Amino acid sequence: MTACPRAQAIARQCADAMWADDSASRGLGMELVDIGPGEARLAMTVTESMVNGHGVCHGGFIFTLADSAFAYACNTYGDSVVAQHCSVTFIAPGRMGMRLVADARERHRAERSGIYDIRVTDEQGTVIADFRGHSRTVPGGLLTSNSE
Repeated sequence: MTACPRAQAIARQCADAMWADDSASRGLGMELVDIGPGEARLAMTVTESMVNGHGVCHGGFIFTLADSAFAYACNTYGDSVVAQHCSVTFIAPGRMGMRLVADARERHRAERSGIYDIRVTDEQGTVIADFRGHSRTVPGGLLTSNSE
């Protein structure tokens, strides 16, 4: 992920501020792999406690990984941004021990709304799920200097 140094620094500050309070993502063993303006990459290894009665990763955990990548991507400009609508299409099963990677990319951002596409793959590049998130900017800001 490449961006101008100032935009990259803001994205990193936002991610660090969010990560410090993100008990959900950290608690599931997620790792923030990369961050940039409008982009994020998170990874998570499927553990035994994430496998359902069919022997595959429960879709809720895959959704949560994609949703976390979405959150980090849309919160890279200093504003506070939340999900307005999300949808997911499951394409292939995740399995215990698999390291899943969610790559989030901004498709459109204007005024208070944004659209982000997130692709979840295994480490070999097999697509596990496609997720689309619609964001909404809310009052407040992640960075004190940007929210005044």
